[in-house]
Order: sequence, then C-alpha cells, then structure tokens
Amino acid sequence: MFDEILNLVKEHLGNNPQVAAAIPPGQEDAVHKEIATHVANSLQNQPAAESGGFGGILSKLEGSIAGGGTITNAIEGGLVNSLTTKFGLPPSVTGAIAGALPGLLQKYMNKKTENPPS
Repeated sequence: MFDEILNLVKEHLGNNPQVAAAIPPGQEDAVHKEIATHVANSLQNQPAAESGGFGGILSKLEGSIAGGGTITNAIEGGLVNSLTTKFGLPPSVTGAIAGALPGLLQKYMNKKTENPPS
C-alpha cells in the first residue's frame, strides 16, 4: 500500500507545478515519503470493520474528500506540522501541498475502486 501511495504522491505532485516548484531541491524524495507515510497511516487507522471493510473505507474517504472531513483534515494537520518541523518548509509550501491532498486522495480512491484488493 505504501509504495502505491508513494508513486501516486510523486505523480500527483510532479503534475502540480506550483507544488513541485515549492519543494526545495534535494528534498523531493524525503518530502514525498513523508506525505505518503501520513496518507498511508491515516488510511490504515480507519477502522475497517466499523466502516464496512475496504468498500466502507473508500466510501468514508470519498465523503471526507467531498466535504473536507475529518480524514482529510487529520492528514493535512499532521502533515503540515511534520513538513514544517522536519523540513522547515514555509506556510506557502505546506499550504500548497495540503491543497493538493484532496486530489491525491481522490486518485487513490479511484484507483482502488477500479482495482479492489482480492
């Protein structure tokens, strides 16, 4: 799951010139891994049984993306703090990355909907 999310992070942020340009040279890989870690941990921490298994997690994630819900907010809050603390990134950069998260989560959700785990 982590590698899949990491690849989506690299692709999604690479296709977002504002975010890609804001990440300091030489820190791209570490920033991508930090983002992927936060997303993966947040998704893994969703109680699967309570929310109807994997389909329930996707449904909850979709609702969270659409409404700026708790999953998205939790990822953004922890991630912004981590990127600021670990990499010293300014608010303009962390804000751009946080702004790209809903699109990234949407891509992940769409990919999982098309290819659900067996």
